[in-house]
Amino acid sequence: MLTYSLNGKWKMRATNEQMWMDASVPGSVMNDLLNGGEIADPFYRDNEDEAYEVAIHDYEFKKDFFITDEMLAQDEVILRCEGLDTLSVVYLNDTKIATTNNMHRTYNFDVKSILKKGENNIKITLYSPLKYIENKQKAEPLIGVDEAVAGYPYIRKAHSMFGWDWGPIIPDLGIWRNITLLGWNKARIDDVYIKQEHQKNSVIVTIQSKFDKWIDEDIQLEVKVKSPDGLTDVKSIERAQKDERIVFTIENPQLWWPNGYGSQPLYQVDVEIKESEFILDKKTYKIGLRTIEIKNEPDQWGKSFEFWVNGISLFAMGANYIPEDSVVARTSKSRTKRLIQDCIEANFNMIRIWGGGYYPDDYFYELCDQYGLIVWQDFMFACSVYDLSDGFERSVTQEVIDNIKRIRHHASLGLWCGNNEVESAWEDWGWPRHSKYRTDYIKLFEIILPELINEHDPETFYWPSSPSSEGSFLDPSNPNKGDVHYWDVWHGLKPFTEYRKFLFRFCSEFGFQSFPSTKTIKTFTIPEDRNVFSYVMEKHQKNDGANGKILTYLADTFLYPKDFPSLIYTSQILQAEAIKYGVEHWRRHRGQCMGALYWQLNDCWPVASWSSIDYDGRWKALHYFTKRFYAPILLSIREEKDSAEIYVTNDSLEDVNGTVIWKLRTNTSKIIKEGKIENKVSALKAKEMKKLSFEDHLERRKTYLECHLYITGEYHSSATVLFVQPKHFQFLNPNIKLNVTEKEEAFMINVSAENFAKYVEMDLMEEDCTFSDNYFDISAGDVKTIMVKKDTLSKQMNGKTFKEQLVIRSLFDCAN
Repeated sequence: MLTYSLNGKWKMRATNEQMWMDASVPGSVMNDLLNGGEIADPFYRDNEDEAYEVAIHDYEFKKDFFITDEMLAQDEVILRCEGLDTLSVVYLNDTKIATTNNMHRTYNFDVKSILKKGENNIKITLYSPLKYIENKQKAEPLIGVDEAVAGYPYIRKAHSMFGWDWGPIIPDLGIWRNITLLGWNKARIDDVYIKQEHQKNSVIVTIQSKFDKWIDEDIQLEVKVKSPDGLTDVKSIERAQKDERIVFTIENPQLWWPNGYGSQPLYQVDVEIKESEFILDKKTYKIGLRTIEIKNEPDQWGKSFEFWVNGISLFAMGANYIPEDSVVARTSKSRTKRLIQDCIEANFNMIRIWGGGYYPDDYFYELCDQYGLIVWQDFMFACSVYDLSDGFERSVTQEVIDNIKRIRHHASLGLWCGNNEVESAWEDWGWPRHSKYRTDYIKLFEIILPELINEHDPETFYWPSSPSSEGSFLDPSNPNKGDVHYWDVWHGLKPFTEYRKFLFRFCSEFGFQSFPSTKTIKTFTIPEDRNVFSYVMEKHQKNDGANGKILTYLADTFLYPKDFPSLIYTSQILQAEAIKYGVEHWRRHRGQCMGALYWQLNDCWPVASWSSIDYDGRWKALHYFTKRFYAPILLSIREEKDSAEIYVTNDSLEDVNGTVIWKLRTNTSKIIKEGKIENKVSALKAKEMKKLSFEDHLERRKTYLECHLYITGEYHSSATVLFVQPKHFQFLNPNIKLNVTEKEEAFMINVSAENFAKYVEMDLMEEDCTFSDNYFDISAGDVKTIMVKKDTLSKQMNGKTFKEQLVIRSLFDCAN
């Protein structure tokens, strides 16, 4: 097979202009205009409005390229377009070869007869998505989310590009993935499907290969399976037919496990077709040997929704992932890798790809394979009514097939889901009961998609919608069945305590907003913008009235912050405590509840949102909290008015012998009462260690409970709780002290305090780094050691030492 990449330098212009400018492929109009200095950064202040004007126009891209005799000598030559966004006409040597209408498709066009020796040219015209949806919406309105440009459900383009309640309206367009010429002689591989059958000490791996053939001569099929240790097994068929199966039995397999349960060994599968030892075509896959099942069965609580991996019950811990940048061309493998590593650092074992964006690049799934993140994969439908016209049905059917075949071999793939919130929206959002569109819903998500899954990936579980109980509009938000999106905390302004009223079987969405870090805010504002109700700050808040909602919750919980940075800090603590409250409650009831995926992991631009990591990659307080409340072994406290229940949740594969040292302390950290609890906690179980009553010892505004967990004698973790809202607790000035020592690879920070300090935050004034821990509580007399690896620093300290750059504060400091 010959490959000729058309990536690289192109020319681009708006169709109403004469001047061509440099462009990059893969890329986009917005990114090229930015790089060329033609537009300002759409993320700065209120420049988003200018980006909208860019997307009103149509654009042309063109490139000249040189073709040799060798390519022309191939029996078949195709133009493969992996990312045309979205409405396009493709010309090759001034011959129209295709029109496209789906961002999510991979297109293959036969161009053998059009290519010529020497100079060739390609031109792609991309038409404004805004004009298209405006015309469609005028003819027949479709319902979608209020924050997005009306009519977006008509176009197979990432919905969030048209705006969402966390994203800007930047409907960028361009050639956003690879574009390549591929040439074959005699035969090519059309499809490879890899199936696993797990037995007691072996795995039967079946590789089903289909290929196209243009000659009468015999074609040899050869398949190699290479183990993680480098051992290779080879099997071949000398006279292969167009559809063949080759079976390998792998003895004593190295199993792939999610993060926290084991390692992630990957086997390499090479599929080749040959003629007389000459390789005609080859495909390579990395696979993990594992079983992933979803148990959706009646039980004493209703009906379960539970992931089982290699026969082990998994409590799913993770978050919802959205597109990483509203200017798609700025997404990169290195940036995604950092995000996935941040997930692993915070003890994730699952990530949900939300259905209103786009299917991630191959490298996203490769990273999830390597690091052990199970992928809940939505198809790209969200919060909208869809008109299943004949053309729309044909387009989405091929979209689904393209992406199933591209993604299905990945070890990380755990579930296909039809859509995000469409079923529940029909039942709970007051949509008009339009019979045609409700019928279209059933046809698309409960007939077409499951049939396609059954045909192309029958080993992976399909779920019709999220949330759903069992499909067909049957009580989709039932807390005792299926998965749930719970938003009464936040959208419903219910207090955190509301979480404890529910034991959902699997909570796949719940969230709470905060502001991004002050450093990130400075990247899109000027000083006079830095008020949460300023025009620019509200422009960077897409959930109507949400800045006020943050302050409403803040007023219920904390004293009013003394300045803008303190308000930012307090909003993040508020968010972290809200999510912690829900997760710890559900993990205490492991067995009945088996998953918590908070909304949301990341941002696509600098914004106030539900994310735990802001657009610039900075961890909010929530992500540090996540690292603790998603720990495989969790110490948690369920406080009441004058009592506390101490729990240990063990999501490891080994029983643990746990010892909890508890101390009831005053605000000066003086010990009022203390004790020791010893108990064994079985693997994959949660256990109440003890209920403590403090009826005679509790001066609630001056008293807190501190617990330390030891596993087989080794310190593991700590937890503290107050018995009143923090705003009513009588905090004293903690007078926090720091001692910094420098090691070869890290700085070690020892933190101490004169009085109890809550939510201690550390940061560097001008630099960024990752602390081993942050936003922690500390009692007087204790020393907390925090590590900062030097490789997380940019080493540009502006003439200051690390200690001089270091700043620290607690909750007390933000109100005093």
